[in-house]
Amino acid sequence: MGVFKKTAFFFVLSLLVFSCASRSNPFKEIDNAVNLNDFERGIDAIRKGQEGINKLYPERNAISLFLDKGLLEHYAGNFFESSKDLEEAERLIEEAYTRSITAEIASYIINDKIREYPGEDYEDIYINIINALNYYQANNIEEAMVEIRKITISSGKLDMLSRKYATSSKSAGDWVVEQLKSLGLQIDPALPQGTPVNFSNSALARYLSVLFYDSLGDADNARLEAEHLKAAFADNKKIYNFPIPKAASEIQNIPEGMARLNVIGFSGLSPIKEEKLYPGFFPFFINDPLRRIQFRLPVFVDRKSKNPIDRIEVTVNNPERAGAGRRFNLELIENLGEVMRETYNARFSNLYLKTYIRTMTKYAAADIAATKIGKESDSSLAAFGSALAAKVTIDASEGADTRMSRYFPDKAYIGGINLRPGTYTVTATYYSGPIVIAEDNARDINVLVNKLNLIETFCLR
Repeated sequence: MGVFKKTAFFFVLSLLVFSCASRSNPFKEIDNAVNLNDFERGIDAIRKGQEGINKLYPERNAISLFLDKGLLEHYAGNFFESSKDLEEAERLIEEAYTRSITAEIASYIINDKIREYPGEDYEDIYINIINALNYYQANNIEEAMVEIRKITISSGKLDMLSRKYATSSKSAGDWVVEQLKSLGLQIDPALPQGTPVNFSNSALARYLSVLFYDSLGDADNARLEAEHLKAAFADNKKIYNFPIPKAASEIQNIPEGMARLNVIGFSGLSPIKEEKLYPGFFPFFINDPLRRIQFRLPVFVDRKSKNPIDRIEVTVNNPERAGAGRRFNLELIENLGEVMRETYNARFSNLYLKTYIRTMTKYAAADIAATKIGKESDSSLAAFGSALAAKVTIDASEGADTRMSRYFPDKAYIGGINLRPGTYTVTATYYSGPIVIAEDNARDINVLVNKLNLIETFCLR
């Protein structure tokens, strides 16, 4: 009995140490830089984190590395470098998807966090939106349009999303379940069921598409994309549970001789994954310590802000004219955080099933071994000690895969104003109620007729 108590104590202590160590935030330095809009410092922190043996982003998490660095490069205005990183992330996601069937079956045996991170569906979609803005900033509207069309065309990423989880992943899960049933292991019929993806259209992507088509002189396709933008709000009410921005309908109504200044604002940081415990019960095992379990699964949680941004005001001044500048508020067009949750819900039941089956298989092997030890030693205490030690070891080997890109914005806003051609000074002020949270530095913009005049502003707090 003493030996088994010591063994169990050792494993429990190891688990506690492991759990405490995992709670530290290795991204703190980057987070602090992003919170201050000091994106160059954040990029430098990523580079430093990749030095040495214990890299901040291990090789199996290369997708997150290229996404995070690509996003920060974009915010910093390093558009060429951002495109390179985002396109590499997209390539790796495509490669991971082509290997998904084999990897899916393997993940019923090996914890997801040990595998190469394959990326999330929303990451694969928003890569192209950010990269389209990179190409716009590089004065390459045609390539910007290519990026948007990867999302919006028939059989594009959004079109494929709703069908993704009805094919390979489902068949892999069914195959594993059948194999376990053939061994006599029972599957809990009350496991959570997935919900269909209620996100088939991106208003933000359609908005950019209207702007790009207009700038290319393709009025017909611009009008068609404007209709798709309206349809996004009509067909995806769970995501778009707020009014269509007035600015979305104004972008094509520019008086003769006037020019339009369009503004996209990004605020906050998107939700992050955290580990959540779900209780489970295996009544068919012989040894009592192995009958109860807590499954560890990743769930999205909001990043709390003491003063969340709820208004972005843009001020436009003409340096050649005296008087107060013209002001307008940006309007919400896409809640990226809600999109992330919606696209993740579709595969949550699959994650739960994999975790359930993987854990049950490990517990079954431990139950057989503990029962054998008890019989050979003719001691129920020996069986109990073996089962308890095995349980602690198994639980320590399990853990939620919380890898993801950490620096997508939480919300996207749009706005615009018709102006006489000329140079203007533009400032964006971010508010939480009456409190000024931040002011995006004033910049001089040369607003031209018959040209796309589009600027971005960020406050990722």
